[in-house]
Amino acid sequence: MAAFGAGVEVDTVLSTPHVRPGGVLQGEVRFQGGSSDHKVDAITIDFNAVVEVEYGDNEHHATYTFLRSQVSGPFDLKAGEARALPFSIPVPWETPLSSIAGHPLRGMRLGVATELALAGALDKGDLDPLFVEPLPEQGHLLAALDRMGFHFSRADLESGTLRGSSMPFFQEIEYHAGPEWRRHFNQLELTLIAGPHAMDVILEADTRGGFLTSSHDVYNRFQVRYGDHPGAVEQSLRDGLAAMARHRGWF
Repeated sequence: MAAFGAGVEVDTVLSTPHVRPGGVLQGEVRFQGGSSDHKVDAITIDFNAVVEVEYGDNEHHATYTFLRSQVSGPFDLKAGEARALPFSIPVPWETPLSSIAGHPLRGMRLGVATELALAGALDKGDLDPLFVEPLPEQGHLLAALDRMGFHFSRADLESGTLRGSSMPFFQEIEYHAGPEWRRHFNQLELTLIAGPHAMDVILEADTRGGFLTSSHDVYNRFQVRYGDHPGAVEQSLRDGLAAMARHRGWF
């Protein structure tokens, strides 16, 4: 981008566009001075996410910034000078997933934007896509759902803060119920709240209505510790689904 018509060109290059929650995003900000000297006040990198916001019966999408990291303080940029500023930013544990096995997760829009403070004004660059891959235990859970016949539908971010979370939004990964569970659920929504040592798993499903009953949502919540055997992760998932099928899974 060319900031404010000042001729200062800025480009952010990610050396690790695919990251994991709790990992590190690395890259560098490259910039080229314009036709005159400039004083750069700061360079900041934002982690942004597109979130669905509901107001009554209406909804719209808004961009939330969930991390701001200043990668440079003030410095003088000479006319025509070329520089590259490396950065290394810890990725928050609760960063939502946006890619699985290198494939973008449908419905998710995450990115990083570089903000240049120049001459007392701010200029934000374009959004560079950020692909967040699952942690191993998150991968075990997703693979178990596949084996159990659940079919991925879509993913999105909803505004609001859940218990145990510090984010102003939460991710819902939606599935069509597998054959084994179709008589109990129409759809399943999965939310993961990751931390340094474990993650909370929240399941929400809409139960099928019967002849005398209407459909309603049931919930279950359990924890998976990092290092748990994949078989143990799948068993916890099955136990949670079974509890919801019995309509006793409220949390």
